[in-house]
Amino acid sequence: MKFFNRKVSSQQLNEFIGRRKDTANYQENRNDTKKDLYSLMICFGMACIVNLAIESISRHSIAEALHYFVQSWDVFLYNTYLIFVTLTISYLVRKRIFTSLLISIVWLVGGVANGIILAFRTTPLTGNDLKMIGNAASVIKKYMSLDQILLALLLVLAAIGFLVLTALWCPKFQGKMRYHRHIAFLVLGFVSILPVTKLCVRANVLSTYYGNIANGYEAYGFPYSFLSTIFAKGIDRPDSYQESEVKKIIHKDGNDCYQTKKNPNIIIVQLESFFDPSLIEGLNYSKDPIPNFRSLEENYTSGYVRVPVVGAGTANTEFEVLTGMSMRYFGTGEYPYKTVMRDNVCESIAYVLKDLGYSTHAIHNNIASFYGRDEVFARLGFDTFTSLEMMDIEDYTPLGWAKDATLADSVLECLKSTEEQDLVYTITVQSHGGYPSEQVIMDPAVTVRGTEEEDRRYSIEYYVNQLYEVDQFIGDLVKKLEDFEEDTVLVLFGDHQPSLGLESNQIACESLFKTNYVIWDNMNLKKEDRDIASYQLAPVTFDKVGIHAGTLMKFHQERMGTQKYCTDLKVLQYDMLYGERYVYDGRDRYDEADLQMGIEDITIASITVDLYGNTVIKGGRFNTYSRIKVNGKEMNTVYVDSHTLALENYKVNKGDVLEVNQVSSDGVVLREGTAYTYQGYQRFIKAAKAADRALN
Repeated sequence: MKFFNRKVSSQQLNEFIGRRKDTANYQENRNDTKKDLYSLMICFGMACIVNLAIESISRHSIAEALHYFVQSWDVFLYNTYLIFVTLTISYLVRKRIFTSLLISIVWLVGGVANGIILAFRTTPLTGNDLKMIGNAASVIKKYMSLDQILLALLLVLAAIGFLVLTALWCPKFQGKMRYHRHIAFLVLGFVSILPVTKLCVRANVLSTYYGNIANGYEAYGFPYSFLSTIFAKGIDRPDSYQESEVKKIIHKDGNDCYQTKKNPNIIIVQLESFFDPSLIEGLNYSKDPIPNFRSLEENYTSGYVRVPVVGAGTANTEFEVLTGMSMRYFGTGEYPYKTVMRDNVCESIAYVLKDLGYSTHAIHNNIASFYGRDEVFARLGFDTFTSLEMMDIEDYTPLGWAKDATLADSVLECLKSTEEQDLVYTITVQSHGGYPSEQVIMDPAVTVRGTEEEDRRYSIEYYVNQLYEVDQFIGDLVKKLEDFEEDTVLVLFGDHQPSLGLESNQIACESLFKTNYVIWDNMNLKKEDRDIASYQLAPVTFDKVGIHAGTLMKFHQERMGTQKYCTDLKVLQYDMLYGERYVYDGRDRYDEADLQMGIEDITIASITVDLYGNTVIKGGRFNTYSRIKVNGKEMNTVYVDSHTLALENYKVNKGDVLEVNQVSSDGVVLREGTAYTYQGYQRFIKAAKAADRALN
């Protein structure tokens, strides 16, 4: 065979062709490598733009985002790196542009959600908020107007439509898909996140603990902070954790000490967003918004209570008070109610007092499932839980939150329901945010002066007027307890400061994490003012009445302020929730309580029929959450009043079994009513017809 005018063998020809192919493959590979490098540079630039957009939205200011970029360029680059690694997923598919756009939109949605949330509260979006989406429908109307909700839905639909069109029109990558290279790069990128993060933490570029989660998001960026709230959970195992160390700690606290027969009722009222508004610098009020609380402060033990949250996060303050545990040792932005308390029983003041013969009750004029309380309270030792679904509340705030006035009667109902002493933990809701920036109270009892910004004045004015009514509830509750013959201690405290956008330099106490507390009693206890943390509130109260029992209650009473106080507290918390439970000799100390919703049974007293053929059920304790069942089938129930329900155009037959259940808004039966067997109502029809003839 001739090749270029010279004879070559077939072997030489094959070798030549092979070399040409190798050269072509090498050149192709080199070109693809260059394209990948250019593409990665574009991808990193896209990550920078997305990161800057996220921070601009989260901070509600492009200027603030640029300032963050300049002042914290190392943190900015780290967060850009996180976004960049996720964008490299697009190299595994041919529609790279669409996939990159989709991933970018996911990040931007997080930033937009964070920006919206920060417009209504001071706590940013966290991973735990994703677990509370089920509660969103019940509260969204309290934060957003109908127009805003509709606009948000239209934007979501528009975004979905844009993505669909982009998916159809975006071009496909036409080059060779080098999966082995791209998968290796992708794996390397994701695996590198952990060591790079640890390196940044050691170099003080990042932090694993946020004393103020809102400030933490600002300092360390949304991507890192949000992912931390998802992946950083629980309490890290302490270096000193071992059985001997745990035994040594609890040995110092001594044996239980209490007098069962002389122990008082203990009522703890967690006041939603309660905070002394006179502490806000520069503002004046037409009259004191909290005269009853202020009078109690002057005559009984009081002070500031340091809480773990600002503007939101009620459940974390609640967790600290009920358990004596500090939120400092949990993951960033973690809600134990949504994590460890979903599957574990935890020692609490309820369990401690049950051991002393107390009955334990919880009250909350909001839906039972909010923060999962309908399940968690059983794991915290409560016997009963009276939620909004078990109350007859007719008065609501302009934002739709139940007013607190009826809670005084609910507390007394718990006290009267048992012969023994009672623990009653009450959670209010009336002064909950957000606070409208337009005037919704036309004739406020308290007016505000000292700010020229009209929207700010309206927000504060709305807040202090709700506070004024909450203070009236406090006065009513104290009056009822003064007339109650049993020894009683009442603890009142704010769960967090309101979400009014305040800064620490704008309030007299110089901290966003301080609210007010007071401990009232009818036993002439000594007034001992002091500032404490919310996880110390119950131990201090117990100490005043001579109750020294419970692992963490005694620990705080004996060790508060000592050298290894915080270190040893972390060891005990870890052991009780995540460790070997050495404090209980390796056993489960407490069983989940048999939680009952409400105090009294829901009963049917009588059934009649009206002139229009409607079945009327008479009884007690009915409300808008009451649902009639006939022979096990839930019927379309009409609520008339607290003593009357009706079935429109439905004939109940003799022998039918009826019951009135309390059902949540999502259809969960919270408490079943007492069964009532119907014996017939023909005589009522005849009587009604006779009465009608007589009238005509």
